Amino acid sequence: MEDKAVAVILVGGPTEGTTFRPLSFNTQKPLFPIAGHPMIHHQISACKTIPNLVQIFLIGLYEERDFALYVSSISNELKVPVRYLKEDKPHGSAGGLYHFRDLIMEDGLSHIILLNFDVCCSFPLANMLDAHRRYGGMGTLLVIKVSAESANLFGELVADSDTKELLHYTEKPETFVSDLINCGIYVFTPEIFSAIQGVLANQEDRGSLRRLSNYESLHSATRALPADFVRLDQDILSPLAGKKQLYTYETLDFWEQIKTPGMSLKCSGLYLALFQQNAPHLLASGDGTKNATIVGDVYIHPSAKVHSTAKIGPNVSISANVRIGPGVRLVNCIILDDVEIQENALVTHAIIGWKSSVGRWSRVQADGDYDSKLGVTILGESVNVEDEVVVINCIVLPNKVLNVSMQEEIIL
Repeated sequence: MEDKAVAVILVGGPTEGTTFRPLSFNTQKPLFPIAGHPMIHHQISACKTIPNLVQIFLIGLYEERDFALYVSSISNELKVPVRYLKEDKPHGSAGGLYHFRDLIMEDGLSHIILLNFDVCCSFPLANMLDAHRRYGGMGTLLVIKVSAESANLFGELVADSDTKELLHYTEKPETFVSDLINCGIYVFTPEIFSAIQGVLANQEDRGSLRRLSNYESLHSATRALPADFVRLDQDILSPLAGKKQLYTYETLDFWEQIKTPGMSLKCSGLYLALFQQNAPHLLASGDGTKNATIVGDVYIHPSAKVHSTAKIGPNVSISANVRIGPGVRLVNCIILDDVEIQENALVTHAIIGWKSSVGRWSRVQADGDYDSKLGVTILGESVNVEDEVVVINCIVLPNKVLNVSMQEEIIL
């Protein structure tokens, strides 16, 4: 019997998008375009490399209508059925998987590939699956080495250097454990469902004992969690570490987590560079004669109109129905649908929201520090920057007219 696999992408819910404002006012974060495609498109198209993939599930708390259009178009495009499954309430990263176990398992699977939607990497899924088969455990985690200073922002882990077995796992520890971190991408056998069931049974036993004093319940992280809430990291990975059940596969490629709009701009550049290897037809070219001058990796939607005297790149993504005037210079930016950028304007280290406009000789720019709150300038939807206005290191909420220059401001 040939091995069948499904992919499951956890897309979270509307409550989690607050760090992504003002861009999440307009679109669900998983559908925000990075390198010209919705954020989850990069995971979904990577899943195409998994041998014998029968289906892709998206699990989240968004309304089904939010994903309906995207799901039907991507299913047709990739010739793989993609289904969105809406949770009735938060179940946690492992609980959500368990909640839909019957649907996920209906094809009699041998492997489940589980991905978080907000990570950006080259998704070595086929290689992970091969390694997972060699290890013979219940699960394999994608891991990467990071700087010791940033490790505590993630799940830190210790693995056996020879066998690659996961020996110890701790989520966001207060003291340094290891510079190896969890990338939020996994391969599991169906045994994962028994492991989650074990946690749930334990919680029920504890539940009868868990009449907390008022003081405890005030200070307890569990008080607001439903009984069937199971976290993959704390409830599954930590207890199973060191039991010859879980193994690691290290990527030496790039990896980032997309928490903020600034990081989406950084990741757009990483994906554009990846297109050089796996989808060069998506990258624009031009030398300034008939077309604009293109520098480095640039994506331009076929419906966009770009003047031949413009100079674009590196790391620029231009969405549908955008109009770029003569002499415009664009560097390290995402330009969303229906934007107009008028002659001789400059946009650098910025995200320009849907239906916005940048006037003649204006400048919208920032330092390009992806980790700082104002390191990338962001214009929300329908922001109009008038002629000869300079906007530096600012975040501007939707529907504003900027007629004076400003710097280091959040414009509400």
